[in-house]
Amino acid sequence: MSDLTPTRSAVVALTEERKAMRESYVFLDEKCLLLAQGLMQALRTYERLAAELGAAFGEATRALHGALARHGLEGLQAYPAADAVAAELAVKRGSLMGVAVQEARLSGIGAPAVEPLNPSPEAEECRELHLRALGIAAELAAVSGNLERLYAEYRRSVRRVRALHDVLLPEADREIGEIESRLEELDQDEAVWLRHRRGA
Repeated sequence: MSDLTPTRSAVVALTEERKAMRESYVFLDEKCLLLAQGLMQALRTYERLAAELGAAFGEATRALHGALARHGLEGLQAYPAADAVAAELAVKRGSLMGVAVQEARLSGIGAPAVEPLNPSPEAEECRELHLRALGIAAELAAVSGNLERLYAEYRRSVRRVRALHDVLLPEADREIGEIESRLEELDQDEAVWLRHRRGA
């Protein structure tokens, strides 16, 4: 039973509130659909990049074995690393229904600052393939973050949609129905009282 005083203004206020809740429900329902689409697209990108990363690491491991066979462990450890001083992680930021999404690209890693004493194509291939894998890993990390944020927002939005659909809207309908019933009863009581008064 509603605690509100049964007045026409209360019905109007509750009706306006119910209208706002219905609009919120429609908006959140559409938001859930768009977030689900964004999630599926991000998941496909994640799966593609994960497969590329697995293949890239496989190739890099094969190249590492070749470089080890050529230089030995100590020789490869002394081989100059790529110059990462100018490395840059370019991040392109965007938004999907208020959720931050981003793309990442790793660039700027160049040749070693020091020339190797005993250069070899095996060691150069090993470096290049590991750098390629590192670039894919940077892209994958950004997509992984997108998935986490999109999924968290999707779950929040679904909870709100369910609360509106299953709790708040039915409660508003019930309160409006109760107040309208009480108003009808009051109108009937008033009509009976007026008839008795005229008959007196």
